Amino acid sequence: MAVDKVKRRARIRRGIRAKISGTADSPRVSVFKSNKAIYAQLINDVDGHTMASASSAELDKKGALNIEVAKEVGSKLAKKAKAAGIEKVVFDRSGYIYHGRVKALAEGAREGGLKF
Repeated sequence: MAVDKVKRRARIRRGIRAKISGTADSPRVSVFKSNKAIYAQLINDVDGHTMASASSAELDKKGALNIEVAKEVGSKLAKKAKAAGIEKVVFDRSGYIYHGRVKALAEGAREGGLKF
């Protein structure tokens, strides 16, 4: 029985979210990829607030869908997190495979100083 990609990713995402949760001290880095952009948010799940966010749309590189742009988004998110006084985070890949743009975003955030 074949399961389409959207349902499969939703099932994987539920499994990930059951195991990790963001707090004020260690927020969750949530990643979303669309066909046009890549987005990342720092989320405090206890209060239900987004503490910081970054996207490729902010960088005025909306059409470019490459690894370098994802790395820039990660470093921009790290810069915003540092400004908010956050150093430690938990990474939520949202059901995506840890490869390509998702991996580049995580590496950019690590190079920016976030620990996860």
